[in-house]
Amino acid sequence: MEFAIALNPDSEHPLHHQLAEELRRVILTGRLLSGQRLPSTRALAQSLSISRTTVTQSYEQLLSEGYLETRRGSGTFVCSQLPDDLLHSEPVSSITSSPVSSIQLSRYGAHLAETPFALLPEPTTEISFRYGRPALKHFPVGLWRKLLVRHCREDSTWLDYASDPQGYYPLRMAISQYLARARAVTCTPEQIILVNGTQQALDLILRILLEPGETIAIEDPGYLSARRVFLSHHATLLPIPVDRLGLQVEKLTKETTPIRLVYVTPSHQFPTGAVLSLPRRLELLKWAQQTETLILEDDYDSEYRCRERPIPALQGLDHSDSVLYVGTFSKVLFPSLRIGYLVLPPRLVSLMTYGKWLSDRQLPMLEQRVLTDFITEGHLDSHIRKMRSHYDLCRQVLVRALKDHFGDRVTILGEQAGIHVMVKFSIGLNETEIHQKAESVGVGLMPARPHYLRQGEEAEFVLGYGELDEATISEGILRLAQIV
Repeated sequence: MEFAIALNPDSEHPLHHQLAEELRRVILTGRLLSGQRLPSTRALAQSLSISRTTVTQSYEQLLSEGYLETRRGSGTFVCSQLPDDLLHSEPVSSITSSPVSSIQLSRYGAHLAETPFALLPEPTTEISFRYGRPALKHFPVGLWRKLLVRHCREDSTWLDYASDPQGYYPLRMAISQYLARARAVTCTPEQIILVNGTQQALDLILRILLEPGETIAIEDPGYLSARRVFLSHHATLLPIPVDRLGLQVEKLTKETTPIRLVYVTPSHQFPTGAVLSLPRRLELLKWAQQTETLILEDDYDSEYRCRERPIPALQGLDHSDSVLYVGTFSKVLFPSLRIGYLVLPPRLVSLMTYGKWLSDRQLPMLEQRVLTDFITEGHLDSHIRKMRSHYDLCRQVLVRALKDHFGDRVTILGEQAGIHVMVKFSIGLNETEIHQKAESVGVGLMPARPHYLRQGEEAEFVLGYGELDEATISEGILRLAQIV
């Protein structure tokens, strides 16, 4: 039996791989039929002037893929049912002429279906002041790639299931040491559960601790994505106002409604950027201890403070196990990493671990190992120092441009930290008019109103600058000033 097969000895692909591909093509195009016998390895090798070993390797590859089969004493044959045939199912006539009228939902599903949900539209303009994006072009991709390759070469144990549902222990150790150093968080690696970002941490906490209808006190304005998680669990939300010193704790303590949880972003309030003062922190902790209320502390980007040391976390001041501390590497490193952490009082660790394991067995092990090296070898601290300097420069450019072009017609909040500021314009135009005029000159703004539970202020916007350079920031504010 002769085959019109062309092999290229100068190709980057080995001969046995080329031969396997050619034989596969011959089979799939019908030149070799199901059940048809192939030449022996010796005969085909002589026909193609290649080694018998090359033919044997090709046959073995096609045998493993299900294209060929051997019959004892008879030789090698094309399989009666090819693997590619299994990829295409036969059409089945419909049993019923109409779909099922409805699908029964659980109480959670029914509530979720009734809960308004729509992602905030992000600007698609030439210059976008969207928030929540770090400066990805400054991330050391080459270094990260080097660490990835190192672990791929060392061993392949990261391919298997993880043995510890709390997460890779060396990474938890590195995080506990980093938090103690940078955020004054007091914890052991045993108190940390690694999670797939802040949203999963909040969802896990509510699944374990909250009954439908119980009250969660939240900052107003506050983090919209957290509010959506709370509403999905049928929580009753109690908005507490925020001023330049953060959450107005005195208004919280005067509430007579039983409160199960308090959600706060004390080190860089979202979106105003306010920092919860030390007296208010102590007052909040004292009230939580007296009322047996738990505090959810979301510490999402406190590393980036301008000319000041990061504010110590609430968790480090807590002596009554009232604080559940949530952090993430999305803003510090890059969003797609999807590694966050939950620091818990010891009494909650085992239960939370089991709750997470039931819905999400583990985070990717390779990324956990790489992040461990990134932290322990000093690269995280180095990257934060570099980015703190970069964001400080961008922040100065943005604040200066706003003041130069708008003067006392703009109020700027949160200009000392983070990668966004909140601004209020007093220029005789409402939010919609400013938004539309900005879009007409290629500048995208994101209104602050959706972050309020109660009525928000007019003409307030959250301006993110993390992914912009100085020239783009200046040009964006100049265009905005000229049109409004």
